Amino acid sequence: MPMIRLTVPVGALSAEGRTTVQRDLAAVLLRWEGAPDTAFFRAQAWSYLVELPEGAQSTAEDDAPRFLVEVTVPQGALSERRKAGLTEDATKTVLAAAGLTPDDALRVWVLIHEQPDGTWGAGGSVIRYADLVALAKGHRADA
Repeated sequence: MPMIRLTVPVGALSAEGRTTVQRDLAAVLLRWEGAPDTAFFRAQAWSYLVELPEGAQSTAEDDAPRFLVEVTVPQGALSERRKAGLTEDATKTVLAAAGLTPDDALRVWVLIHEQPDGTWGAGGSVIRYADLVALAKGHRADA
């Protein structure tokens, strides 16, 4: 159930970055989650791009674009090491999509939301983390 939502001011991403950033972020998330690289798991990694209208984002200091990456994963899916790696790689991915340098990294925030076990449903059923782990073990080869 990994889900990633990137919120950006309209026009903050390069044309190419806008085209690729959602799949790139989903791939980063799946890699750090340790999910198999299969069609099934790629299809479950939902990615949203929310573009704010001009003037909808600013700070008390300036109007330079800021980027918010919100990641939702099952509770227990990411160790501290995996959270750190996900945060670093998501930040690099957003900076590249916006044509920015590592000097701009503080303009990218990554919030990791852990969904408590038993509080996520799909296909009309509650899905538990253990169910996902078992499913992943059966999908190790690329499908």
